[in-house]
Amino acid sequence: MRLGGGIEKSYSNPQEWIELVKELGYSAVYAPVDCTADSVTVKDYYKAAKENDLVIGEVGVWRNCLSKNEDERKNAIEYAKKQLALAQELEANCCVNIIGSRSEMWDSFDEENYDDNIYCMAVDGIREIIDSVKPTNTFYTIEPMPWMVPDSPEEYLKLIKDVDRKAFGVHLDYVNMINCPKRYVKSTDFIKHCFELLGPYIKSIHGKDVIMDRAYTTLIHEVRPGEGTLDYLKILPMVEKLGKDTTFFIEHLPDYETYKITADYIREKAVQSGVEIK
Repeated sequence: MRLGGGIEKSYSNPQEWIELVKELGYSAVYAPVDCTADSVTVKDYYKAAKENDLVIGEVGVWRNCLSKNEDERKNAIEYAKKQLALAQELEANCCVNIIGSRSEMWDSFDEENYDDNIYCMAVDGIREIIDSVKPTNTFYTIEPMPWMVPDSPEEYLKLIKDVDRKAFGVHLDYVNMINCPKRYVKSTDFIKHCFELLGPYIKSIHGKDVIMDRAYTTLIHEVRPGEGTLDYLKILPMVEKLGKDTTFFIEHLPDYETYKITADYIREKAVQSGVEIK
């Protein structure tokens, strides 16, 4: 498997970027540029990644393709097309977005998020993005979220069937789907279930942790790996079985030093579980 994560330090050229990546010991990286970069810059970063045996795991979109504001929705879809084209050029494992929200906040909960007509709009939007680019070196994926489609592996399988495009894959964030007490207390079983159902389609993975308060009502916090209850001695072998270049990213950490500490924690658990991180 390949380990990567955020950097939280600035860089201005491929050389500076590579230095930071090496300091953190990553073998997987997020795309270092977006679709606004010129072609020469994109090629320079791509070359740097190849020369240093780095797999570009994800090109992020992070725009609301289901916005109630029609201009915002159309702009988000067009941006997703450009980011998918960039992922194709960088030969990234995937281009990833959330499905979108009808809330005023692009990534928040809303009653309409589960309406049938909004689901159909999402499917049509994903098809439009993929059909516009026709990628062959990458996949378009959706990151699961706690309060929108897909919030279960079964729902993700349904989405794959309904989108019906070979270039549509899975971005697995099992923590985002641990959205109830049963999945929390049976987290290892639930995560195993995710890998069993979605394994053939998984292109990249986010690795985080969770801890639940004993309070009314349910309150589940995202924390960094090692500060919660997830068993990474059992999770990392599931990742390894997907292939040597499967990218596993730690995320949502506040600074460079915390990323370094957390990457070291994952490496320690990999050694203990007999998993090789390239």
